[in-house]
Amino acid sequence: MSQVGLDHAASIPQQARPILLSVQELQVWFELRRFGFGHAGYVHAVDGVSFDLAEGEAVAIVGESGCGKSSLMKAILGLYKPTSGRILFQGQDIHQFSKERKRWYHSRVGYVQQDPFGALPPFMPVRRILEEPLIISGVKNKNERMERIRKSMEEVKLSPVEDFIEKYPHMLSGGQQQRVVIARAMITEPKLLVADEPVSMLDASVRVEILKLLRALQERHNLSVIYITHDLSTVSYFSERIFVMYAGRLIEKAPVHRLIDHPAHPYTQALLTGTSEPDARNALSYKEVPPGEPPSLVKPPQGCRFHPRCVRMIGGECDVNEPPEFTVADRHTVSCWLYK
Repeated sequence: MSQVGLDHAASIPQQARPILLSVQELQVWFELRRFGFGHAGYVHAVDGVSFDLAEGEAVAIVGESGCGKSSLMKAILGLYKPTSGRILFQGQDIHQFSKERKRWYHSRVGYVQQDPFGALPPFMPVRRILEEPLIISGVKNKNERMERIRKSMEEVKLSPVEDFIEKYPHMLSGGQQQRVVIARAMITEPKLLVADEPVSMLDASVRVEILKLLRALQERHNLSVIYITHDLSTVSYFSERIFVMYAGRLIEKAPVHRLIDHPAHPYTQALLTGTSEPDARNALSYKEVPPGEPPSLVKPPQGCRFHPRCVRMIGGECDVNEPPEFTVADRHTVSCWLYK
C-alpha cells in the first residue's frame, strides 16, 4: 500500500471496517514428556493473546526469537490446535470447521514463508508449483488454472511468463524464488496474508522490492496482512499497527508511528534501541539494554514476564501480579504496571 493508501486506511476508524480475524484469549501449550517419567510440564508458547484484525488492515507482530510469534502464526493458519481460546474468521471458529470448510479456509489464507528455497519443492517447475493449490481448491478446468497461473505470475513481476513458467526453483535467484512463493500464496485469491519474515533470507538490495510488492498486492486486493518479524526497521512499509510480543504474550499494541515515536513498554524501548529504523528518534534516549535472557516458557516468572530483566521493575507489584492492558493513547495499549 502506498503511504497515501496507508494514511487513508489508518484514518478510517477500525470499528468502521468489518473484522476479518478475531483472536480471543488464545493459548497454545505443548506438553513436555520425559522418558520413563511421563508428563513433565508444558511449554506456554502462546499464553492469553487477543486482538482483532479488520478487513484490509496490516499488522506486524514483532519480538525476539522464541517469544511465540511462529506458534501464534501456525495457530492462525490452522496448523496448531489451541489449548484454549478461539480464532474466529469472519465470525466463525476455524477449529470447529468440517474438513470441507477447512479446505475453504486454507484457500482464504495465504502464507509467505521465510526461506523461499526451502518452501518450494525442488522437483516441480513453477507451473506445477502454482497449479497445485488450485487443484486442491477444486479448480477443475485446466484452461482456467493456466489463466490464473499466468495472471499471478504477472502480478508478482515474473514476466515474460514464458521465461519462468517451466523453470525449477534452483534455476531462479532468491528474489525470484520469493516471488514464486508470493504468487503461490495469492493464487487462490485469499482475504488474509500471513508473511513470516518474508525478506530476512534475501539480499539487502532485494528486500525493498519484495516489501513494495507485498504493499502493492495489499492495496490492489484489499488484503489483511499479518507480518511476522523481529526487525522493526521494515514494519512501516505496509503495517498500520504493531503488536509487540514477549514470552508468549502481547505486551504493547499501537499504530506504527505512534509506537516508534512513543514506545511505552521498557521491552519495546529496548527493541527500538537496537533497531536500524531511521524514524525511531526517541529510541536514542533509552540507553539501558535489558540484561539477561528471555524467560523459560516452561516455567514463566510470576507477575510481569519481563520483570527479571526490567531496570524499572516495581517490587511487590511487577514480580507478583500480571499487568492488565492500560490505555496510553488512542489505539495504544500496554501491559505494564508503570501505567497503572
